[in-house]
Amino acid sequence: MAMNPDFENATQIPLLNYPSYRETGRRAQKGSLVYIVSTVFLIIMSLVAVALIINLQIHEHDKDLNNGKSLLPLILYPRGVAEGVSAKSSPFLSQKASYNWTNAMLSWQRTDFHFQPQKNWMNDPNGPLFYKGWYHIFYQYNPDSAVWGNITWGHAVSRDMIHWLHLPIALVPDTWHDISGVWSGSATLLPDGKIVMLYTGSTGEYVQVQNLAYPANLSDPLLLDWVKYAHNPVLVPPPGIGPKDFRDPTTAWIGLDGKWRVTIGSKVNKTGLSLVYRTEDFIHYELSDHYLHAVPGTGMWECVDFFPVSLNGPHGLDSSVNGPDVKHVLKASLDDTKVDHYAIGTYFVENDTWVPDNPHEDVGIGLKLDYGRYYASKTFYDQHKQRRILWGWINESDGETADLKKVVFDKKTRTNLIQWPVEEVESLRLRNFEFEEVVVNPGSVVPLDVGPSTQLDIFAEFEIEYLASKGIGNNNVGCGSGAVDRSGLGPFGILAIADDQLSELTPIYFHLSGTSSDAILTTSFCVDETRSSKAPDVSKLVFESEVPVLSDEKLSMRVLVDHSIIESFAQGGRTVISSRVYPTEAIFGAARLFLFNNATDINIKASLKIWQLNSAFIRPFPLDYKL
Repeated sequence: MAMNPDFENATQIPLLNYPSYRETGRRAQKGSLVYIVSTVFLIIMSLVAVALIINLQIHEHDKDLNNGKSLLPLILYPRGVAEGVSAKSSPFLSQKASYNWTNAMLSWQRTDFHFQPQKNWMNDPNGPLFYKGWYHIFYQYNPDSAVWGNITWGHAVSRDMIHWLHLPIALVPDTWHDISGVWSGSATLLPDGKIVMLYTGSTGEYVQVQNLAYPANLSDPLLLDWVKYAHNPVLVPPPGIGPKDFRDPTTAWIGLDGKWRVTIGSKVNKTGLSLVYRTEDFIHYELSDHYLHAVPGTGMWECVDFFPVSLNGPHGLDSSVNGPDVKHVLKASLDDTKVDHYAIGTYFVENDTWVPDNPHEDVGIGLKLDYGRYYASKTFYDQHKQRRILWGWINESDGETADLKKVVFDKKTRTNLIQWPVEEVESLRLRNFEFEEVVVNPGSVVPLDVGPSTQLDIFAEFEIEYLASKGIGNNNVGCGSGAVDRSGLGPFGILAIADDQLSELTPIYFHLSGTSSDAILTTSFCVDETRSSKAPDVSKLVFESEVPVLSDEKLSMRVLVDHSIIESFAQGGRTVISSRVYPTEAIFGAARLFLFNNATDINIKASLKIWQLNSAFIRPFPLDYKL
């Protein structure tokens, strides 16, 4: 491949020649959030959910909806300070003067294959389930404004988790036990086919209570109508728990005694914890004598998730499965830091407690589901395809979206979860490009001719060639100040959403620590937003994590680009970083893709497979359509 002559003789990566636009801040907010979905091997989803593809033939009624017309880009308007379910500001926000954003810039930033409402505010994903051929997602939604408040439950359905159809609002704050907000909750499918939905309500006095709702008509596959239990609330804060520290019930699991268990996030002083309740009918409850788990110093636990993973099998597990070949994952969204932490451990059925395998990587102090802008995730067991799907909210300084992944236990390291985009994303693939063993010399940038680079699915593998016999390397660990920090062994990777002049770019890269004579090098995986935008009022951070790399593995990454959202997966999904960038020039046809090597003592040989991706569509369901 020919190198750009402007870069060919460079002694360092050209991005160093440009001024830094790292000033962190926040521009005026634009409406609508996005969800992301992936499979855990787990499947993870961010609230930039996988949307509906415009030109893909799926169902006849979807073609009817499209009518052969392209959707016009939505013009987005400022929406004010981002706030979550706890009404606390996002840690990414500041109050710098707004950049002079044009409608073209704002419309480009709206994603094309992540789930989001047509307008207004969205946050936590709620109650995901698969029922009678339809995937359902509910979500925290303000139907009246593009700021947090007046929280209801939005509702959408999909046949494939790519194309979504909006349904009428499912739950609204219209009773004393949820008049200040219908907050987060979870669905449980019972063996007899019934569905129960537990959710947190905020009363007029802002006391957090747990409420029960159920479908009005189980024969309706769309689950359009929901009924609140007449004698709500079914749970109130127990003694010793603050009235504003009792929220977000999980999907229930059943014990050997035939009773269902539900866990709810809370805290005592600065100790984050998860309460366990037992019930036979979801109306009457007994509080366990023990916490499921508690970790001092972690603060309030929101959106707790608790689910089993198979140590040996390839499939996801129903929430009630247990046994010798099963571990349990406990996840908490930390209200103080707006980060989703998880740990893998053992669930003891005799007293409903959980213990982490590694106390040094306990919930809130160790592993994160995502090392970028990601929060309030929730999984569900997809019985249709025997997998566990993870939805999450890409909570950043701008429009929120939902993300979708699948999740599984990492059988190689046996210490991590693997998160990977749901396989349905591959149905969006269009034209593909392959690059074999592209050599990137120290200080070089190599353009990748794939055309406009706004919607991409990128697989990349990297091999290292040392330029001296031994002793090359560095002792620094981590990503430092970003891709401009050079050492013998990094950084190197790709530049996404970059313009031809490299005045705006987002590096996704590896940086190694150690020396060439070491048997094992420490590998950091990083995303650097500091040069992603010339706008001074946008939050621009460097996200990083150490990622395990086994001796027989090449360095590898998968990157999904969807306009302003970049999802990056290292080593098959052991480490995930979701980021949101707001370029002013690297948009539409000006967005490009590059390889770069800013190391001083190694050549990089890169092999890539890249697909341009189609758009998904999300639109209202035609309620006069006969199923």
